[in-house]
Amino acid sequence: FGYCESGLEFMPEQEKVKILQTVLGRYLTSGPERLFGCPRCKHHKFKLSVSLSKNKFKCWVCDYAGHSVRRLIRNYGSFTELAEWDRLHGKADISLFDQLFTPQEEEPRPDVHLPEEFLSLTAKNLPLVSKPAIKYLAERGITREDILRWKIGFCPGGEYGGRVMVPSFAMDGSLNYFVGRTYTNHWRRYDQPAVSRDIVFNHLYVDWDSDLVIVEGVFDAIVAGANSVPILGSVLRENSKLFQEIVKHDTPVYIALDPDAEKKALRLIKQLLEYGIELYKIDIAPYGDVGEMFRDEFRRRKESAMLMDNNSYLMYCAQRDIR
Repeated sequence: FGYCESGLEFMPEQEKVKILQTVLGRYLTSGPERLFGCPRCKHHKFKLSVSLSKNKFKCWVCDYAGHSVRRLIRNYGSFTELAEWDRLHGKADISLFDQLFTPQEEEPRPDVHLPEEFLSLTAKNLPLVSKPAIKYLAERGITREDILRWKIGFCPGGEYGGRVMVPSFAMDGSLNYFVGRTYTNHWRRYDQPAVSRDIVFNHLYVDWDSDLVIVEGVFDAIVAGANSVPILGSVLRENSKLFQEIVKHDTPVYIALDPDAEKKALRLIKQLLEYGIELYKIDIAPYGDVGEMFRDEFRRRKESAMLMDNNSYLMYCAQRDIR
């Protein structure tokens, strides 16, 4: 290994290395890779390996890793350094980030309450009336652990009678939404409160520093596992709270929307790529949605998900004649 020497790098790679050095400090060279001190675990040795040619990084001590070196600049550099990095990569003007977060008047928090008839299924001793709801969840592969994690309940009667209920909690722990799903074959399968859907479902439990899976519905999210967020539909707009949180935290995203929402998924991918988000697309077909899949199958699909960048996005659209 040896410390970097000026004049040995090629442009613009030399400029990228200079930015990395400004953000992470001095480095060693090991073949085509650079070894920095890890800003996360702060190990005293140069254990953060960065490959510009592969656009990857990994710390061999704490396993902090990613498929986008830009994430290091975003998380540990300044706005100026990030703008310069994006200029070298030919990305969209970083001013888009400012436009996305222009100050807005705060809207009053919606007054959301669970129905009076709501009964939690997290208790040990459940009434007999809960058996149909428990049977429905078991048939969908919902486990006791899922019920506890998602705070699932049900309503035996009232406006939401015959529905299992999945609540959502805001960052402060307050209820901000809920979804009711019939277990009695009601013609309207899903029912929700008459409030805005512009929320981060279960914001309280989201880890923005870890991989985030975006799905359509709550049962898709349960199958997808920890750190999965349902968007309660197939569209996620640029000015939505979830989109803003993803960009603000530079969160790696796995998109797993239903196959019939292919064009909407690609539109979302294109929007997130403009902000340099590390993106993967999970292939759901031939399943109709994630909720139909076995969990092991979904995990395998996630592990083999396609990394989406500007080039792979264009190639993917061209292969499927999507415009």
